[in-house]
Amino acid sequence: MTNIQEIDVQTLAGWQGTKKEIRLIDVRSESEFAQGMIPKGEKMPLHILPIRVNEIEQDTEIVFYCRTGARSAQACAYLASMGFSKVYNLKRGILGWAQQGFPIASPNDAAA
Repeated sequence: MTNIQEIDVQTLAGWQGTKKEIRLIDVRSESEFAQGMIPKGEKMPLHILPIRVNEIEQDTEIVFYCRTGARSAQACAYLASMGFSKVYNLKRGILGWAQQGFPIASPNDAAA
């Protein structure tokens, strides 16, 4: 079993403020994404990940998130099995993010 690297919401918030080369990928479904997202997150539902994996740079730090951290852990394990080393799972997902008082953005804001 692949050892999945995890970060907590405070770490992600700090990274967003300081790291330039971080990519935040939301692996939830379309309907979940439509309800709100972590700012700077991009939509890539888990079932689409295998066909879009070529769009992910191996040398960029990637943080995956979902609702609670289970699907994003699957995404991390999948990429780790393909040789990616800079992938992180957001513990407790977007629910943990919101419970800690961090902002939730509208997907419409991201499209604008």
